[in-house]
Amino acid sequence: MIGLDTNVLVRYLAQDDETQTTLANRLIETVCSEENPGFIGHIVLCELTWVLKAGYKVPKSDMLQIIQQLLETKQLTIQEPQLIWAALKLYENSNIDFADAMIVVIYRMQGCSKTFTFDKRIGKLPDAIDLGAEIASH
Repeated sequence: MIGLDTNVLVRYLAQDDETQTTLANRLIETVCSEENPGFIGHIVLCELTWVLKAGYKVPKSDMLQIIQQLLETKQLTIQEPQLIWAALKLYENSNIDFADAMIVVIYRMQGCSKTFTFDKRIGKLPDAIDLGAEIASH
């Protein structure tokens, strides 16, 4: 198994730098295999979604498809795929970013009853509390 950094995945997906794209394509399409998969960790997925959204203006619908395709690609191994699938579902059905969905899902899986936040979007989730709204109401 080999580790893949965010910038390799960005080059592979964006195809926007001839030299780096050629190398990323060769790595993912030739070196990575079911027997020797490329590993993608949580942080890389969070960085990837941020870069694609902020730098490439990738819409949420495309982001959902990209993450799903990464999960289903046999020459890739995603860290804790069941966690990523759960975060993907939350991301799809809410108004929060993918990284925030990851936080909430990880906390749920660790047994946290509530996630306290100052992020109003996360605070609207049933198992989260917007601490800023709590303070303002008192």
